[in-house]
Amino acid sequence: MATKTHSEPAVYVYEAPLRIWHWVNALCIVTLALTGYFIGSPLPSVPGEASDNFLMGYIRFVHFAAGYILAIGFLFRIYWAFVGNHHARQLFAPPLFSGKFWSGVWHEIKWYAFMVKEPRKYTGHNPLAVVVMHVLFVWMLIFMIVTGFALYGEGTGMGSWQFELFSSWVIPLFGQSQDVHTWHHLVMWALVCFVIIHVYVAIREDIMSRQSLISTMISGWRMFKDNRDMDRLE
Repeated sequence: MATKTHSEPAVYVYEAPLRIWHWVNALCIVTLALTGYFIGSPLPSVPGEASDNFLMGYIRFVHFAAGYILAIGFLFRIYWAFVGNHHARQLFAPPLFSGKFWSGVWHEIKWYAFMVKEPRKYTGHNPLAVVVMHVLFVWMLIFMIVTGFALYGEGTGMGSWQFELFSSWVIPLFGQSQDVHTWHHLVMWALVCFVIIHVYVAIREDIMSRQSLISTMISGWRMFKDNRDMDRLE
């Protein structure tokens, strides 16, 4: 009795260092958002003697530790953009002067708006994802790192590298410390919205576009679930 075999085309996209950075970065952002919320809106009271509790201190410590990991990881991510494969450079160098690129952006907008029936296939990020992640992720992340160290430098005081490199010019630029706090807090909510949309789009593409997204960031391999899709691979 004859049996049919099925093979899914696959392309190796994301190298191991990039995938590790992605998941560490995701964990840091979740940790920073949760602890940052409580720092901005502290608990009204903690039971027991004050000398027996250090809850807000622990929350701030976790926030600062996650911030350091996020910043160091981001520096590594910039380094890997230079030494990794061409997919590692997509977020930092979008081809803004390419007509084909912007045509792809417009197609993806229509695809997400359910205005077209057929998705295009990309080994890496699609053009719309490149634009959105470059503007709303890379630059927001830089903003959060810079303002975060500026606020942290207030605690370490004058003479510390955090104060000299960040607090000394960031706080005067915004006007005062509370303004930096406010913008840091607002952009945190913008990042939370980005993460929600990012997760939704990844799940949607896994289901509707017949190509893997979530598992690709685990294994590094992009799977195309229909052989004929390879004809439209971009």
